[in-house]
Amino acid sequence: MTQELDLFHRDPNDLNRHVKCDFEDVLGEPDGVKSMDCVWKLSYKCFNMWRDLCYWISTLCCGICIAMCWGCEFAETAFYHVWCITPGMRLCVIQCTVFRRLYEICIDCCLGPLCETCGLLMSKIKISKA
Repeated sequence: MTQELDLFHRDPNDLNRHVKCDFEDVLGEPDGVKSMDCVWKLSYKCFNMWRDLCYWISTLCCGICIAMCWGCEFAETAFYHVWCITPGMRLCVIQCTVFRRLYEICIDCCLGPLCETCGLLMSKIKISKA
């Protein structure tokens, strides 16, 4: 909590670049059709005013509660990973090491002599040019 909160750049990692909702990103008149300038200017002002007002009201009513829920969710996820998943994975690695060694012994005992014999048999084959 020693890091200062940047109140100007609130999405420094570009998490929500897909949520562009500026007037120019939503509305545009193609060449050949134009509304009156006063309508276009007033539409711009109304769009921005209502977008900002609705966003402010929504964040005021729900933002803190939703942030608390997400904080709890990520805390629970971190807790679960630290105390359950990572030790479980480590246990799995330890247990699998035993089974891996057992598998190597079985393969070495059963297939080792067979492969060695096949290798000796094949080493005696000579291919001559006709």
